[in-house]
Amino acid sequence: MKVNILQPPSGAGQARGLTVIIDVFRAFSLVCYLFDRGAVRIVAVSEVDQAFRLRDHSPDRLLVGERHALKIPGFDHGNSPSEILTADLSGRTVIHTTHAGTRALVAARQADEVITGGFVNAAAVAGYIQTAEPETVSLVCSGFEGRRETLEDTLCAGYLRDLLDGRRPDFNAIRQRIIRAECSRRFLDPAKRTCPEQDLELCLDLDRFDFVVRRTAMHEGFCVLERGEA
Repeated sequence: MKVNILQPPSGAGQARGLTVIIDVFRAFSLVCYLFDRGAVRIVAVSEVDQAFRLRDHSPDRLLVGERHALKIPGFDHGNSPSEILTADLSGRTVIHTTHAGTRALVAARQADEVITGGFVNAAAVAGYIQTAEPETVSLVCSGFEGRRETLEDTLCAGYLRDLLDGRRPDFNAIRQRIIRAECSRRFLDPAKRTCPEQDLELCLDLDRFDFVVRRTAMHEGFCVLERGEA
């Protein structure tokens, strides 16, 4: 099994084989929480205007997402696990758009299969890949707004690679490194806070979920995500 770690801005377009799109802060941590709260389908969308158009066709769908880490005006929720932690989403379809993660999902057009990944379901992702036994695995880091590398996504990719190689990474050391880094200031620094502090803990809750999230359909500008067993 050949494992490649790919970085923004072009990583998703280069992805081949079984591909994991990683967005720890916060898109693909959030999708696990959405499915855990009962959502049956997530429509991942590149652009805000398309999200509104899709909702106009089905007004019962929820709009969830961000730009520059802030909730989009007119949306039901931001890109925040803590916002939906106790929400009842039973049977609901969610339309989700973010600066980095959902755009990377749509850009990974050459991949054979696509799942999402984060620390919250890392063991499930690694187990899914090991069961599938693909020749090529692409670990795609979504990065900061899809423009540059971020520490949390890079460390998550390395963590997954270690699991696939049969190693046992020290997650506590990884977690402390992330918390001390610039990438966590959006949660912890009052002068720079754009995200709820609780989101940091929820996104770093290792193996909270035992399922994967699979891309099951591709369309122009959006794709469909569904829950899958590891």
